[in-house]
Amino acid sequence: MPQMIFVNLPVKDLETTKGFFGKLGFSFNPQFSDENTACLVISDTIFAMLITEPRFKDFTKKEIADASKSTEVLLALSAESREKVDELADAALAAGGSPANETQDLGFMYGRSFQDPDNHIWEVVWMDPSAVEGQG
Repeated sequence: MPQMIFVNLPVKDLETTKGFFGKLGFSFNPQFSDENTACLVISDTIFAMLITEPRFKDFTKKEIADASKSTEVLLALSAESREKVDELADAALAAGGSPANETQDLGFMYGRSFQDPDNHIWEVVWMDPSAVEGQG
């Protein structure tokens, strides 16, 4: 079985956040979702657990970061092309997300970023496969 990652993110309004990611074409796994949590399926091995802030507090002794004032995490997703980067970033902005950083275009690498309704920063990046050949 391949290793998986479950990123846990606090959210203020679960339905708003679910609606936002639904508009981006993502689905949710109902088996791992309830009235306080939604399991956002990013790929076969990547999931974001969107958890209401009161429920999220059950998992940590620390304060929850106010993502509108500080950055607690940068979430980076790969894309298969420059066009796919633009598609996802444009969809996020159209769905109510906000811009996060300037577009990065280094020729061999292209990326854009956005903030979701809870101000978490998502980066979408394409890298030319030939630029990483022979690495490792």
